[in-house]
Amino acid sequence: MATTTTDEVLGYDEALATFDPVMGLEVHVELGTSTKMFCGCATGFGAEPNTQVCPVCLGLPGALPVVNATAVESAIRIGLALNCEIAQWCRFARKNYFYPDMPKNFQTSQYDEPIAFDGYLDVDIPAASGEGTETFRVEIERAHMEEDTGKSLHVGGSTGRIHGAEYSLVDFNRAGIPLIEIVTRPIVGAGERAPEVAKAYVAALRDLLRALDVSDVKMEQGSMRCDVNLSLRPKAGEDPAGPAQLEVPLGTRTETKNVNSLRSVERAVRYEVCRHAAVLTGGGSILQETRHWHEDTGATTSGRPKSDADDYRYFPEPDLVPVAPSREWVEELRASLPEPPAERRKRLQDDWGYSDLEMRDVLNAGAVELIEATVAAGAKPQAARKWWLGEPSRRANTQGVDLVTYAEQVGVTPQHVAELESMVGAGRLNDKMARQVLEGVLDGEGTPTAVADARGLELVQDDGALEAAVDKVIEANPDVADKIRGGKVQAAGALIGQVMKEMRGQADAGKAREIILARLGAEG
Repeated sequence: MATTTTDEVLGYDEALATFDPVMGLEVHVELGTSTKMFCGCATGFGAEPNTQVCPVCLGLPGALPVVNATAVESAIRIGLALNCEIAQWCRFARKNYFYPDMPKNFQTSQYDEPIAFDGYLDVDIPAASGEGTETFRVEIERAHMEEDTGKSLHVGGSTGRIHGAEYSLVDFNRAGIPLIEIVTRPIVGAGERAPEVAKAYVAALRDLLRALDVSDVKMEQGSMRCDVNLSLRPKAGEDPAGPAQLEVPLGTRTETKNVNSLRSVERAVRYEVCRHAAVLTGGGSILQETRHWHEDTGATTSGRPKSDADDYRYFPEPDLVPVAPSREWVEELRASLPEPPAERRKRLQDDWGYSDLEMRDVLNAGAVELIEATVAAGAKPQAARKWWLGEPSRRANTQGVDLVTYAEQVGVTPQHVAELESMVGAGRLNDKMARQVLEGVLDGEGTPTAVADARGLELVQDDGALEAAVDKVIEANPDVADKIRGGKVQAAGALIGQVMKEMRGQADAGKAREIILARLGAEG
């Protein structure tokens, strides 16, 4: 059949009625080492272009690489945390291909002898019933060490890509940064929940890597990025003896490169399912190729034909000795692993007294660490959850960044949130005032105390002034007062609102209610 390049898409439900998605996820993680994989150059993000380079990472003749021991240690710890086997002996290989940002014209990587292999990661997704969670196991084929490439900047076009650009610039600061590539086996059986499983896997992997403290996993900066491989195959009939779907041959896959947010991982899987289905139902065939993800349109476009392993002409790296970690060292590293994130979340949920739904909201917002630090700073768990999942979370979603990144960008800290809650607890602020103060902190106006002082936000502590306001409101609303005297205490809410207006929002609503009920001889 002729290959089609149509970008038409089917509806997602329509696509899933005929086809079953199969995914493979390749996650590249920049390690947080102070120097590069094979040389002593610095790895700081955001340095002036081409200032963190040397003959080794520039691939100059005669320069010899040396393996970064910390990177090897990090690779082993990642492998152990992913329940992988750790190789007793492995080596590096040269992956040959030409790119302008590949100064050596080959990438030093691992091919058939990775440092870690045959593992798995269990991820939790909301149960289909809507109550609780269910666990989906993602099998890990390998986790191997390699180096990152440089970075190309295409100038003069409208898309930032090479097509239509007037010229290109290359920054080799990133060339040689230590990478771990984590490759899954084909993920089957997720069905309509494939996009959700993909997002949950990358999120769980990010949490694990952050707990290991081997990377800052900032997807927006490229220190963690995901390549999404996807294919479709026709649905098989039901087989009471077992999953007949596993016997259906895999379809042709595409690889959507460098997806750099959890939301985009989910959207990219969904889009490619719909695009593949449109091509196949239209009588076309899928081209094995790389695809570019476009965040603004939520679509992918064609990149280049996808190479197979043979095309890279792998051969052993002659300038590096094999890596042979001793079993004693591996077991020492295993013993040093931190508490697994899933177990830690369950412990924190129990400590905080959150319901499953409350904890799920916290996880979806990426607020676990922020709430933990806020509680440690003195806030109550429910208060910490309320403030972080309010305006900060809303603004982070609007800007398309995770909550931790947003908090870092605007400079709001767990200590700020704990200070805000203490001002509420001490009676200086009510909730409405506290929200105004928090908005001021997010806008860069200073600490909660400084914002409250500058805006003149403070509850009136003068009981005499509050009692005078209550008397005035009761006199102005005799009908409502009579209802309260008659036992309809819920009508007090209308008077409380009037008191708050009279006091310009600076009254304690609880105290106003007590005074109203006392004045009218009602019991709350």
